[in-house]
Amino acid sequence: MLPRTLAGRLEQHAEAFPAVLLTGPRQSGKTTLARASFPEFLYVNLEDTLEREEARDDPPGFLRRLEGAPGAILDEVQRVPELFSALQVWLDERDRAPLVLTGSHQLLMGQGVSQSLAGRVSILELLPLSVAELGGRPGREPEQLDTLEPRLSPLGHELDQLLFRGLYPRLHDRDLPAAAWLDAYVRTYVERDVRTLRSIGDLDTFGRFLRLCAGRSGQLLNYSALASDAGVSQPTAKQWVSLLRASYLVDVVQPHHERLSKRLVRTPKLYFTDTGVLCSLLGVREAGHLRSHPLRGAVFETFVMSELRKVFTHRGERAPLYFWRDRQGHEVDAVVELGHRRVAVEAKAGVGVPTDAFRGLAYYRALTAKRAPDVNLSTVLVYGGDVDRGRGEHVVRPWWGVS
Repeated sequence: MLPRTLAGRLEQHAEAFPAVLLTGPRQSGKTTLARASFPEFLYVNLEDTLEREEARDDPPGFLRRLEGAPGAILDEVQRVPELFSALQVWLDERDRAPLVLTGSHQLLMGQGVSQSLAGRVSILELLPLSVAELGGRPGREPEQLDTLEPRLSPLGHELDQLLFRGLYPRLHDRDLPAAAWLDAYVRTYVERDVRTLRSIGDLDTFGRFLRLCAGRSGQLLNYSALASDAGVSQPTAKQWVSLLRASYLVDVVQPHHERLSKRLVRTPKLYFTDTGVLCSLLGVREAGHLRSHPLRGAVFETFVMSELRKVFTHRGERAPLYFWRDRQGHEVDAVVELGHRRVAVEAKAGVGVPTDAFRGLAYYRALTAKRAPDVNLSTVLVYGGDVDRGRGEHVVRPWWGVS
């Protein structure tokens, strides 16, 4: 098992809270992490038909099985929503051994957690591997996003190969063929999970919608255009994007709230959580095809945004990520709020760093100095090369050093 940054926070929360909910996309390593962190805990897999039926038919009786154990792990708990109200009573009766719940779908768990377990459960999210985790090194602290660190060493993976494979643990633990595994992952999601989460009659239309979303990763989320291209209504498009977010396939990044200009874009941007899934949906079948793909820049930007999110999420923190763009076309890909200061990040997929690569960052820096002079701003360019260095007032960070 590759070491996960979230492991320490998971153990801390299990000591401090009656229950911990470990959530995230399928195959992100939730079960592996929970069982490795608490090997002595009783483990119950609610994907098992018999276990699920017992938990559904008699929740109090099912929970009595946990009595006397040093702790328990209930895997894929969203499969039995009937458990949540029984868990409220069970956790409140007296002091209990720690309980770790895992699940893959926010829609199925959200109502049960908010209504039944509010104040009793800590929620942690586990995304696919970060590059730091893949390289077996400690992850970057949020405060280090704009610092040069010569101690870091290259990952030993080629960029396009990593973008193509993505960062789901099983692909790297077992060295599985990426194209076949990712295709099966997407098909399983559409054919099984979508049916569980929503009553979608036409799976072919939903599959087309999913591929259209892939072509828009890193772009402004125009629901009207997306709905028109998919042949569905705008309310349906919004519902389906919410479905994709609830199952951690995509994320939506909001524009930065500070009004440095009166003509800011206020539409959110869409990003996929993993570039391997994104490449599969784009029809990329091997890493070599990605090098000349017209959306390679969008794939790289998606990768950088995902890595930035993991810096926070894998420490149990909400990621304070935004983007900034005005109607004249000036933009920076990410704005990270760190409370007392701010980091602006631009992603460029090329291995070289031409002067015009800093155009967006330089404009944003000058505008901030003029309109918000009290803001402590740093600017970082993440590029497809291998050298961690400074470039005037900017930090230039290699792709493998984001997390």
